[in-house]
Amino acid sequence: MSKRWTRRPEGSNWGEFGDDDQLGRVNLLTPARVKAAMAEVQEGKRFCLSLPLDRPGGRDLNPRRFPPRHFATERGGLANFNLPLSIDDPRHLDVVCDDAVLLCLQYSSQWDSFAHVGARFDADGDGIAEHCFYNGWTAADYLDAPQTVECAAEFQRYPGARVRRLGIENMAAACIQGRGVLIDLYAHFGEARHYVGYDDLMDVMAKDQVIVEEGDIVCLHTGFGKMLMAADGHPSKDALHNAYPVLDGRDPKLQNWIRDSGVAILIADNYAVEGVPSKPPADDRADFAAMPLHHLCLFKLGIHLGELWYLTDLADHLRGQGRSRFLLTAPPLRLPGAVGSPANAIATV
Repeated sequence: MSKRWTRRPEGSNWGEFGDDDQLGRVNLLTPARVKAAMAEVQEGKRFCLSLPLDRPGGRDLNPRRFPPRHFATERGGLANFNLPLSIDDPRHLDVVCDDAVLLCLQYSSQWDSFAHVGARFDADGDGIAEHCFYNGWTAADYLDAPQTVECAAEFQRYPGARVRRLGIENMAAACIQGRGVLIDLYAHFGEARHYVGYDDLMDVMAKDQVIVEEGDIVCLHTGFGKMLMAADGHPSKDALHNAYPVLDGRDPKLQNWIRDSGVAILIADNYAVEGVPSKPPADDRADFAAMPLHHLCLFKLGIHLGELWYLTDLADHLRGQGRSRFLLTAPPLRLPGAVGSPANAIATV
């Protein structure tokens, strides 16, 4: 079998974990690093790091995604919900409930797989840019395009969409567990919309004595998740789009730090980790990534992104203890062919 790519993007790590790698920097979560993460457990106290799956609420944050829609399964032509099994046999005492849900996998606390964001890139050197994803996996060869069903209900119009490489099931099978390191941006910048660049981040880390090492899972507390919980499903548009700190994904020094620090995974309690929309490029280039941090992490470096987590309770506890490190356990759903998944993460301190 010939190699899928002959050229890799500038500054990428394609091939460094193997030509067929689908895990990226999850490979850095070695048994030794997991053991080191377990040493951070001093109290045995646990924190839920996910929002309820019906948060943020509504569709103002992303109109393409909607909250979970619940249904009952069917049994004998009846709704299989609060259903007495005496309908089958009058001697049966059982009353059963069985349900289903139509779920946008990235509506609430979520993981991004590498198939979530790729780029137009000439990986095979033929002079033509293909739709390409991490480690040179191409859409033409490894992505099943959806069919089109006219006049169907919403989210039934494009059935059959799935990926055959880089799906979220790879991350699930890797059993995501490692040392989390919390950086508390909210404690320093408050609720104001602030694009946090490299200098800002280093200043916060120095003031809070936070150290990030190779293989760490970095969690950015911005306060956005706290706002969503307080809004109880009805956040304001202004709070959703114009408040709380975000990373400046366009900052080259910040990009270099993410590349050079050996961060295994990057997580935030805000919408996209980076600011969306991003700042415009500094130069007058012909083309560029709309989401430069997604481009860097998912496409170039194989760094999974976690978004819309709930980190406030953990952040408050760690600050009170003068700590920043903890054991993070956060596997996604093992759903073959999916490009994202809800995250039901747990921190243990």
